[in-house]
Amino acid sequence: MSQDSTATQESVRKLSGRRRREVVAVLLFSGGPIFESSIPLSVFGIDRQDAGVPRYRLLVCAGEDGPLRTTGGLELSAPYGLDAVGRAGTVVVPAWRSITAPPPPEALEALRRAHEEGARIVGLCTGAFVLAAAGLLDGRPATTHWMYAPTLAKRYPSVHVDPRELFVDDGDVLTSAGTAAGIDLCLHIVRTDHGSEAAGALARRLVVPPRRSGGQERYLDRSLPEEIGSDPLAEVVAWALEHLHEQFDVETLAARAYMSRRTFDRRFRSLTGSAPLQWLITQRVLQAQRLLETSDYSVDEVANRCGFRSPVALRGHFRRQLGSSPAAYRSAYRARRPQGDAPEARQVQGQGPAQGQAQGEPGVPAQSRRPVPGGNGAAPADADKPGSDLYAAGSGRPGLPGQRSAP
Repeated sequence: MSQDSTATQESVRKLSGRRRREVVAVLLFSGGPIFESSIPLSVFGIDRQDAGVPRYRLLVCAGEDGPLRTTGGLELSAPYGLDAVGRAGTVVVPAWRSITAPPPPEALEALRRAHEEGARIVGLCTGAFVLAAAGLLDGRPATTHWMYAPTLAKRYPSVHVDPRELFVDDGDVLTSAGTAAGIDLCLHIVRTDHGSEAAGALARRLVVPPRRSGGQERYLDRSLPEEIGSDPLAEVVAWALEHLHEQFDVETLAARAYMSRRTFDRRFRSLTGSAPLQWLITQRVLQAQRLLETSDYSVDEVANRCGFRSPVALRGHFRRQLGSSPAAYRSAYRARRPQGDAPEARQVQGQGPAQGQAQGEPGVPAQSRRPVPGGNGAAPADADKPGSDLYAAGSGRPGLPGQRSAP
């Protein structure tokens, strides 16, 4: 049994007698992307017993009245409705069509009832927004695509959003990052249910690695979503990531894009799903995490190297996003890291200590660094008000031309 599932078994409820563990219900909605939707269908819906993969029984359920149209314009007709969710021991929401639109109340009620009756609830990528709307992520750690993590944290402040993880297993509720990370989480479920050999056999059939090392940070930090790769803002975002050690504000980014601040904010949000100020703060805090994990710089030096205008600003944002001070985070990280482990070693989510060490981006196992209540991935509610740490000392208002103030 994997280390993370061992740590969370206490949170798993007893499965109702009318539900079966081997039955997996996949809840589909109109407007969902077909790739994400097809992942659990492929993992749990194809008989691969000849390859040593135990069989699941798949129930594809419509979460609303059909026909269901995918993002590619295809029309789907699900063979089951919400009533079939009542037979499943695992319920998967592979995607949701909008990070701002509310899901159907009937679907939310079906998810709540399934959870109350002991079913394992899974949200892949934007499916986490459906779980959050149902209240199933309140007080829990969760993840989603890094691009949408700030929005999830802002809309549902009681959820402890961690944008660095490929997936988070919190016992009876599990969430994953974008697209391919849904495969990682589904393989993890098979591994939890039937062991590493079964998961490895399935991975070979899917031609994917049985376990991926690292987390989302490699994509979050240096890559851009496809939607903005050819957009003029891509160059501005890339510049910001390369110059996080410098003190600059959103007004500086807007000027580099040759846009007014208002236009830049609107364009940035429409392309990434996040306000530029929230995004910039998150990038600086993530950079601070890496330096705290991999260097001996003092907190003052870390603040300077991450573009914060003072150690006080770093401490405030770090605590709001991660629930601890920079010094406490470093101490906890080093206490958890095995003796003699290289600074860049990382224990991958879903793996035990014997198998989980892989060379990749530094980090802390998701279960061992579970956020404390009050920490999430969003910028503080008063981040754009005068007097916050985001403003230059004495400026009284944000973004004056030529200012080099920083978060």
